[in-house]
Order: sequence, then C-alpha cells, then structure tokens
Amino acid sequence: MRAALRPLRIQAGTMAPGYFFLICPIFMVLLRSAAPCVPHFIQATAPQKIMAGYVISKVDLARCGSKVLQLKTSDPDFVVLTDGTVYAIHVTTIPLGGRTFAIWADDPVGQRTKIDVSLSQAASQVGTALTYGHQPAVSSIPARRRSKRRWSPLPFHIQENGTPPFPKDIDQIISDSSVNHSVYYTISGPGITQHPLGLFSLDPSTSMLKVHKPIDREEYPQFKFLVRVFEEFTHRETDRPLTVTVNVDDVNDNRPMFVGPLLFAMQEQSSAGTVIGKISATDMDDPQTIHAKIKFSLLSGTEMFHIGPETGVLITRTAHLDREVKDTHFVVVQIKDMNGAYNGLQSTATATIVLKDINDNPPTFIKSSFSVTVEENKMDALILRIPVEDKDLARTANWNAIFAITKGNENGNFRIETDAETNNGLLYISKPLDYERTKQQRLEVLAKNEAELVGRPTPWASVLVDVTVVDVDEGPEFSVQNLLLRVKENVPIGTLIGTYQATDPESRSRKGINYYKLTDPAFWIDLSATSGDLRISGTVDRESSFVKDDVYNITVKAVDASSKSATGTVVIHIEDVNDNAPEIQPKDLTLCQTDGMQTFVRVEAEDKDLSPFSGPFTFELADGHDGRWTITGFNGTSAVLQPVAELPAGIYDIPLTVRDQQGLGEEQTVTVRICRCAYGECLPPRRWASLDWWAILAMLLALVLLLLLCIFLALTCTTKTKDVFIDGSLDSGGVLLKSNTEGPGEEVSSIALRAPISEGEGRGVVKATAAGGTESLQQREEMMLMDSAGRRVSGADAWAAYSGRVKHADMSAYAIWETNGLYLTKKLEDFAEKGEDRYADDVLHVYGFEGRGSPPGSVGCCSDFGDDGGLQFLDTLGPKFRALAEACATK
Repeated sequence: MRAALRPLRIQAGTMAPGYFFLICPIFMVLLRSAAPCVPHFIQATAPQKIMAGYVISKVDLARCGSKVLQLKTSDPDFVVLTDGTVYAIHVTTIPLGGRTFAIWADDPVGQRTKIDVSLSQAASQVGTALTYGHQPAVSSIPARRRSKRRWSPLPFHIQENGTPPFPKDIDQIISDSSVNHSVYYTISGPGITQHPLGLFSLDPSTSMLKVHKPIDREEYPQFKFLVRVFEEFTHRETDRPLTVTVNVDDVNDNRPMFVGPLLFAMQEQSSAGTVIGKISATDMDDPQTIHAKIKFSLLSGTEMFHIGPETGVLITRTAHLDREVKDTHFVVVQIKDMNGAYNGLQSTATATIVLKDINDNPPTFIKSSFSVTVEENKMDALILRIPVEDKDLARTANWNAIFAITKGNENGNFRIETDAETNNGLLYISKPLDYERTKQQRLEVLAKNEAELVGRPTPWASVLVDVTVVDVDEGPEFSVQNLLLRVKENVPIGTLIGTYQATDPESRSRKGINYYKLTDPAFWIDLSATSGDLRISGTVDRESSFVKDDVYNITVKAVDASSKSATGTVVIHIEDVNDNAPEIQPKDLTLCQTDGMQTFVRVEAEDKDLSPFSGPFTFELADGHDGRWTITGFNGTSAVLQPVAELPAGIYDIPLTVRDQQGLGEEQTVTVRICRCAYGECLPPRRWASLDWWAILAMLLALVLLLLLCIFLALTCTTKTKDVFIDGSLDSGGVLLKSNTEGPGEEVSSIALRAPISEGEGRGVVKATAAGGTESLQQREEMMLMDSAGRRVSGADAWAAYSGRVKHADMSAYAIWETNGLYLTKKLEDFAEKGEDRYADDVLHVYGFEGRGSPPGSVGCCSDFGDDGGLQFLDTLGPKFRALAEACATK
C-alpha cells in the first residue's frame, strides 16, 4: 500500500485545492481492498457443559466473495468448517469467567487474520448438540435456553465412549406429583433390568439418572426406559408412567474403511476423462453427522489419474496410457472422514489399474530385406525364416502375425506360413523352380495382425525377399506332362496314334533317352523304347471296364544315360463307333391273362454305344413268326408286344429284330409266358381230379384189405399163448452160441429145442443142474415147478414129462441145453405166432410217475421171478430174431 501511495505525494504548499478531492476516493478504495473480509471478534453464550457437536457460532464470510480461506482454531475442543461454522468436537465446559480462543483465517496470498472468540456461560442452560446446517448465518448465535423440567422431559443425550470416573450424572427425573406427595421412583428397560445390564441406574433419593460404563453408539445408539412414580407410604402411583429416552451421541471413533475390490482394468490409449471404476468406502459412525462424511483423494498417480472427492469415481487425466510402456499402475487412495478436515480419521489403500492391450503396434520386420538361395526342382521345403517383432501382448490376436506374398508369386511356386511359437514367417517352395526359365525371383512379403490396427493410420509393413535359383543336373522332361490323344475304338492293331518324347533340359536334346511303360491296364498300347512312338497292340473297346468316361490312361517313364528319369501320362480319349447292336433285356417276359381285356408286354432294349449309334430303336417281328403276335413302338428304347387274339396259357417263343439309328441290328428270340397272375406273378396251374373205374376199383380193394387186417388182428388178440418162463438162477452154464446159419443145424433138432407142456401142467419155471446122469440128477436136486395158480409141484413129475425125449445125449450137457432150450422155445413160439410189433413188448417203457411208497409194491411180470441166469438179452432181441425162430420152430 505504501508503494501505491508513493506517486501521489505532493509537497506541502504546492498541492492544488482540487487534488485533495481526487485523492480521497482513491485512498478509500485502497483501504477497503486491503481490509480483511472476516470480523475481528465473535462473542457468544453457551451452557456450562457443551456436548460434542454443539454449534457455538459461525464466522461471517459473506464479504469474502469467491475467496477461499483456511480457518483453524487455537482450541482443540473446537473446529471451524469451510463455511465458517464453529462447533465443539469434544464434551467440554465453560467456566464462570468465560472462555476465549482464537480463529486464524489464511487467504490464498498468505495474509492471516485473527478472529478472537469469547464464550460466556448462560445460566440454567443445558448444551444440546445441533445438527450442522440448521443454524442461521449470523456472526454470533446464543445457546438455546431450557424450559422448566416437567414430568415429560426431552430426550437425554450422553456421549459414547465416556471416560472415567463413573458413575456420571445424566439428569434428574422429577414428577409434578412430588410437590404434594412424598414419592419414590422405579425404572426398568434395557441397560437396567434387561440386557445389557448394569449400564444405567436411578438414584431413588435424588431421582438422578446415572450411567455406569462407557457405551458404544455403534452397538447401542439409543435406550428407552419406563419410569414410574409411587407414593412412599401407600405405594400408589401418583403419576402416569413416563418413557425416558437416552440418545447416545456419536463421536468420531471409527476410521473409514474401503469396501470392495481395488483392482481395475481399462484399455490403453483411452481418452482423458475415461471412467476407470468407483472406489467405495464406509464409516461406522453416525451417518447423520459429519463423522461419517468421507472425502476421497489420491496420494500418488495424480498426474495420470483423478478421483472424485465425494463420489470416489476414478478417471483418467491423460490420453497417453501406453501398455507397452507400463502395463500396471499403482495409486495410493486416501479416505478421510469429517469431510476431509485436518482432525478427521483416515485410511489408505493401493488401487491397481491394469491396462488392457489394443492392437496399436503393427508387426515390424527386423531387417529391411532378405535373400535366399534355392536349388532348382526342390519342392515342399522350408527355405527361409522371416522374423518380426510386435510390442502388443504375446499370443493374442493383436500379436499373432499373418504373412502374405503380395508380389512375385504369380506362378504359385511359394507359400508362406506363420510359426505359432515364434510368430516368424516360414517361406516354403510349393512348386519346383526351373533354373533354365528363372534364375532369380523377387518376392514382396506383407505382415499384418489377426486384429485390425486401432488408433493408427500406419499401413502394414512389407519386406523384399530375393530368391536365387541354383542350377542342378536334371533328368529328362516331357514336353507336356499329360499328352492327350484321340483314338476310335476297334482301330487296327499296329496303327500309330502318336509320339510321346522327352528332352534333356540342359542340352535340349532327345538323344540317349529310352522310354518304358509303367501302366497299361488292358495292354492296348505298344511303346517304342527309343522313339516314344505309340501304336495299337490290342482291340480298343470303348465299352471295356478299363475305360472310364471314354478315357484310357497309360503312364510312360523316360530315362536318360545318367539314369535320371521323368514320368508322364498319355490320356487316350476313345471315340465311339457303331460296334454294338441293340440287345433285348430281359428276354423272358410274363403276360398276365385278364378276362375280357386285351393284355400286352413291353419289350425293352439297350445299346452300349453312344448316340447316334444307339436309340431310338426300331422293333419288328422277324421272318418266320407265326402271325399270332403284333409289335408297336412305345418309346425310343421299348415296344409293346401283344397277341392278335386271346391265346391259351402257355409258353411262346417270338422272333424279333431290333435296330439302332444306323440300322444295325440282329434277330433275337423273346420268350413270353401266358398265365393267370397274382401281384404280377404266375399262379400255379389248377389240377382237376377225375375218378375213373380203375380208381374206384383201387379204393374198393383198399377197403377189403383193411377189413381183412382188422379180422386178423381180432383173431390174433383172442388166441391164448402158452408162455414158459425158466428160472436160471441155479444154473450158470447156459450160453447162447453165435451162429450165422438161419436154418436148422445138424446138431439141433426141433425136438431138442421144444419142450411142449400140456395145458394141465401149467406155466412154471424149471430149475435143473447137471450131475452126471439121470439117477444122480434126480437124487441131487428135485426140480421145483409152479403151476399157473402159484402152487409148487414136485420136480419128479416135471422130469418125467420130458425125460423120455432125451435118451441118447449126454445128461450133463443135456441138462444145460434143456434149461436154455425151454426158454428159447418159449421165445420162438412167441415170435412165430405174434406180429411184427412183438419186440416192443420186450423193452423198457416209460410211464408217468405216480409217487413213491406204494403199499402193494410192483405188480410187473418180472417181480415174480428171481435171477434169470443172465438171459435177459433174449427179451430185447427184436424182429431180426424172427428169421431164426421161423427156421428152428416146428410148423
């Protein structure tokens, strides 16, 4: 200000009178601009006890305009907000003599102004915390006065996390009825009679409500008690029950905390102001107070990132975030409650920002050009690796290279691929190079990415590749790899159809080259070994199975003097000639008879030749037909054949002639079968049965024979047969001798084999033993017989019955034969008198199972006898034994 007034100084006695009036306004303006915009003194009243959050006053900043001041207090129990509000942050008191402190206001240019604050105690007032934003904008606000205590008091306030000593008085609870009565009080509710116990109490004598422990507002923000008042002597309630509310006022005792992940991702090269993400935080303090108001700020990375102080939204401040320079950024984020005030609680954390890759770098070749040397005739070989570099993220579409040959590969001799591991280009020979034709070739190779470039107009990079072809000693070469010839079928053998020759690519000479056939499936072609001439050696048939689509191929090999070879193919196109007549297929036809309708069959023909040597065909009846059939054309390959009049069923052979367009044809015979049909197939012929007198006579004769057979069976079943059973249990010498003679032998007579037994003797079993003579035989053992009634008879009677017939034979041998003879006689008579089915009665039969444990036991014939001496086989001899029986038995 002194420098500004210095040019206006005027010496005394020299100042003009009008100058004074000019200088005074300027001086007043300068003084006003230099004066502070805040008051120098604030005076306010407050209760003796001030609770945390109580608003004391407000600094008037209206004259400061847009100027931003930093306000600080010298008293740690009070703070000043940016809008000038002064409030208590701790529970404090004002002594009777008052309390003073200073507020310092610093402007942006560094000028500091001191504001003196004087607080005086307001009598009979209780300090109550006021919510920020509800106070009038005045320089001094008096504290609110408390009305007279009534039975319905306002809610009480206590500060959380109170410090000892305890208990602490909260306030008195006094009922109006205490004026007229001697009363006492009771209190109940959480904190006293309910969980949590022991926090509060009510002094019965003074009715003072007290707190006994520190209370955490985040756990118990409010308590409600029920207070009742009773007359001391009658214990009668003197007033209505009162609900007392105690609110626990918040103090800033919780730091803000980060919520959610702090990892973010964004694309590189994003524009400034791009939203990266939002950082969330929370504070457990009372959200209605400034204790829970969080302010966000960055402690690092501020040159590239910015965070919203109120929202926590993280954004970019630059458009040059390059992943290839730095792919991950770490920024330290601070959160502070009390809206960022210097005495607020704070927390810090590191947020990670990962840059995602975009294709902002094309692949580049490490060299400006490449060169390679290749031998001629080399094929499917890797000849060059072309390395490239790409700064984008490896093994992604932004990094993977794609190569293309843009120039110099018009003949397709080269191909290029990408090595998936190294991302290099791999140049291959796909077709052999010929030194005699091309000694050097220049290629242009382009490299690009799978993904398109982003944000750069730079074109894809290209590089030149020079390929030098090296000459090698080559084998012969055919003038054309595939020689095409045209030959008509059936051409005469020995006809020259062409020449297939090879030359030496270096000398262009055909000398010293020999030719060989590698393949000739039908052996139709003869190849000259020295000249390469091709001649017909067999009958060329276009319709042969060796010909495919009118083409027949042979393979030829040429070999020079150095044993180098070349292979070529001769493609022979066989032209058709009219060498095949039409043929009827099939030749066996069926004509179905239909009553009252004219029927027909269709004759089909085919020709192996091509047009014009094939259809349409001409059908006609050949010479020598019987005139009972007619034929008319149906289409180009078939005709309708039908009888002139209705013909009986049978098989007919019809001669036909079929000709093609050129008149080539031959006579063929078609066999037509006329019959009655069902579903297109001939039915079997009907057979009509007619009986003549011979058939009737045969039927009568059969009936007579059947009647005679029945009579014979009836007579046979009623004839009684004498059965003789021989018990051979006492004799072990009887055997059956083998004999091939079917007539009576010289040593055997019918008398010796038969032992007729009279009807009175009955059926029985003879037991005999040989003892050397008649007398000894009778003396040693008496024969026992059983009659038909089962009674035993004397053996002497049985012996007398047939002893007279044996006079000249040896008695010991005769005894053996007699025993066997009786058994054989019985069998012979049975086979002689009974039918052919007799053998079936002498075998085992299968019967239904009727249970076990029958009381009568078995009633079979065999249960009446004991051992038969080993002659059981005679029961199963069968019908073949009948011949022997008929020869030996007496007729």
